[in-house]
Amino acid sequence: MPNTFSNRGATAQDTGGEEHALTGHVRSSIEKCLVLRLDCFLMLFGCVSQVIKYLDQQNINTAYVSGMKEDLNLVGNELNYFTTYFNVGYCVMLVPSQIIMTYVRPSFWLPGLEIAWGILTGSIAACDSPKQIYAVRTFLGLCESSAWPGMMTLFMHWYTPTELAKRMGFYHSCQAIGSMMANALQTAVQSTLDGHYGIAGWRWLFIINGIMTVVFAFFGFFLLPDLPNKPNPRAFWFNKGHAAMAMERLERHHRAEPKKVTWAGIKRSATNWVIYFITILYVATVLASYGYVYFNLWLKSLKNPDGTSRWGVSEINAIPIGGQAIQVAFVWIWALLSDWLKTRHWLIILQGIIGLIPCIIMTIWNVPDGAKYFSYFISFVALGTAPLIFAWVSDLIPQDPEQRTLVVGVAVAVYYVISAWSQILVWPASQAPHYKYGWQVSLGLWILVIIMTLTLRWIDMRYMMPKRIAFAKKVEGTTETLRSSDELASDLGKDSGGLGLTVTDESPTRHV
Repeated sequence: MPNTFSNRGATAQDTGGEEHALTGHVRSSIEKCLVLRLDCFLMLFGCVSQVIKYLDQQNINTAYVSGMKEDLNLVGNELNYFTTYFNVGYCVMLVPSQIIMTYVRPSFWLPGLEIAWGILTGSIAACDSPKQIYAVRTFLGLCESSAWPGMMTLFMHWYTPTELAKRMGFYHSCQAIGSMMANALQTAVQSTLDGHYGIAGWRWLFIINGIMTVVFAFFGFFLLPDLPNKPNPRAFWFNKGHAAMAMERLERHHRAEPKKVTWAGIKRSATNWVIYFITILYVATVLASYGYVYFNLWLKSLKNPDGTSRWGVSEINAIPIGGQAIQVAFVWIWALLSDWLKTRHWLIILQGIIGLIPCIIMTIWNVPDGAKYFSYFISFVALGTAPLIFAWVSDLIPQDPEQRTLVVGVAVAVYYVISAWSQILVWPASQAPHYKYGWQVSLGLWILVIIMTLTLRWIDMRYMMPKRIAFAKKVEGTTETLRSSDELASDLGKDSGGLGLTVTDESPTRHV
């Protein structure tokens, strides 16, 4: 579909815009203004929220080794059960949360649940028995299940195909950033607050995490824009001109506007192969890359010639942070390349090929330690598949927002269900650091990922693309007229939205 501005004879100079090098679309200053605001508010809230979420998830592990085990007399597998109960709650609520978000404004639903999990996180500080923590962790899982898939779904509604993967990638990388910050925060809390007012350092960790979560969550009521066809009236930075431009972007890229998930939509998705194929592909990529998780156990097993440990506790915790930094960098690289090259499948396949390297080396096992270091570190390179898969989903079924919403929820939920029991069988702690089947299973899964990705690409070209073309023609046939740039600029001029952006004949600029 030709872009709407060029249909009216506008040029890049006329609209104060720039021509996109890949699509030929003239990006007006109005559109650049909208994207900048989405990045400054939607992305800001999503990324900070994701960092805090992973702090909240990781704090149970750092607290366990920082005094919780001794204070609560945890002598069995309680730490494993803390994770299990969390995963149960997460799985149960994930798909319902995706559906509810199509009926309740995301700007109410997502921050509301974040406030709830912040309060629950803080309440762990008052727990005196593992059973109390089991209950709290279950409800934590129920509340936190909304965050990652909910934000990914919002990105699908607001960003275009050439913008989507890099935003998903940046958001996804915040998981690793949160993990890196968890140990640093615990160290700071332990050294400054342990024993203050008679409260142990590990309890202070939950209190501080809870306060951070609740305070930041309140910003979501004003930062999240909701949906293009139902914008948030409390979003001070968003107005009618932005909403009209957002709808125009959906039409330009032949994407159906967001709508409520209905029973008919659920049945349609359940009888369509896409939801099952994408779920298997997503689960396979995540499980295939799981070996990196046990990097610290291998480091702990290393001995000097005299039998002493090669690395101390601080080094064992610090060395994997280098891997997490690699993860962050390459998640960004994969996402940027995906949007720049306008491809998803080849980059997923390339990560699969890279993922095979550590699997082969670690399956052989009798190799120099240097090769094992290399294997673990390169494993972090292949952790950028999730943003590409879900960006691809948005490309594959632009005409069905209900199915996109359900695919994200079902895929993540199934991963948590399978992960809950498979890791004990595939990566048992008793076999660390040399696992009997772990790396072999990963090898097989990466091969499956490569085959499935090639298959999906072939199916897309052969069967799915004609459906998208038919939908695009339908959109073109039913779209009579769209608002002009001048009309949009008029609306934008009525309200600067609090960001200090002005629409001129040049790029949006910030007042200083």
